[in-house]
Amino acid sequence: MIKFFLMVNKQGQTRLSRYYEHVEINKRTILEAEVIKNCLSRSKDQCSFIEYKDFRLVYRQYAALFVVVGINETENEMAVYELIHNFVEVLDKYFSRVVSQTLNLLWKISFKALV
Repeated sequence: MIKFFLMVNKQGQTRLSRYYEHVEINKRTILEAEVIKNCLSRSKDQCSFIEYKDFRLVYRQYAALFVVVGINETENEMAVYELIHNFVEVLDKYFSRVVSQTLNLLWKISFKALV
């Protein structure tokens, strides 16, 4: 099961977040900071799957944009990895070019795609 979906720029600023389980606001901030730090600190040669606390992180980088999905242990990592790619492809077709500023301006449309 997917627990959360984050889109983050290289500076570590969250551009889009969607949680599928209730998480308190202050815990979200801490969680996002730790998750972003873990993903941004990895090199491109390293695996895109990370064991983190009681769930797994699957992330993918597109230029200056990182897409990070938190999943439980029963979810298939490769399927989520492909889901990330398909989501970015849809955004790319819809917005014609996905960049951090586009998501910031048109976040309502991006958010609806995650529902």
